[in-house]
Amino acid sequence: MSFGHTLILGLIAGGTIVFGLPVGRLRGLTPNLRQFLSALAVGVLIFLVWDVLSHAWDPVDSALSADGGAHWGTAIGYGLIFFAGLAVGLLALTWYERRLHGGVLTPARLATLIALGIGLHNFAEGLAIGQSAASGAIGLAVLLVIGFALHNATEGFGIVAPLSGERPSWGFLGLMALIGGGPTLLGTMVGHSFTSQVVSVAFLTLAAGSILYVVIQLIGVAARHRRTDILATGIFIGMVAGFVTDAIVTAGGA
Repeated sequence: MSFGHTLILGLIAGGTIVFGLPVGRLRGLTPNLRQFLSALAVGVLIFLVWDVLSHAWDPVDSALSADGGAHWGTAIGYGLIFFAGLAVGLLALTWYERRLHGGVLTPARLATLIALGIGLHNFAEGLAIGQSAASGAIGLAVLLVIGFALHNATEGFGIVAPLSGERPSWGFLGLMALIGGGPTLLGTMVGHSFTSQVVSVAFLTLAAGSILYVVIQLIGVAARHRRTDILATGIFIGMVAGFVTDAIVTAGGA
């Protein structure tokens, strides 16, 4: 597949993030509905953490089971990258908020952190699209685009979930789309040029750590409303949405 056609695939996969962002401008939402929508976003993000970490850990499993024997050196190397990326993604954000902002997160800042974490995740997705297209696996590349596009549509809503009760400007939503969805296109460009499992693992674990940090923050905010029934229901439905869209890719043989 040509470089230009591959970029179109990356643009489609990352561009669907804009579908969920306009929800942030809705007015007249009741407190219970706002909490449910936030919990729904948490469910989607929890699925993303699982999905990202499972893919990032694959090279370790492969090294340990390769040729019927354990390749401990390779496994340890990928394991160190895995835990280093996870630590930087999770602990660096914690340190940043504590040192620079006193641990206080405004809704806009939290939304930006969500977009950043999703952007790191989407860069890794773009790498997979670009590498598949460059290697001639066109069918796999198209299936990846379909699955990632569905995921990104739900991720857009996750970004604006902390903004419920506010009305962000279209400019702010556009910036969130660029931060969250733009890296898909960038990753596609890089992935089409060269293949690097090390880079993929690094970005996946950075994404997982940052998304996990955001999940902790969102659950803390939701818990203040003391409606664990709404919180649990929203998380469950959000996780189901994540697994269903992932199943579409798996069912297609990706």
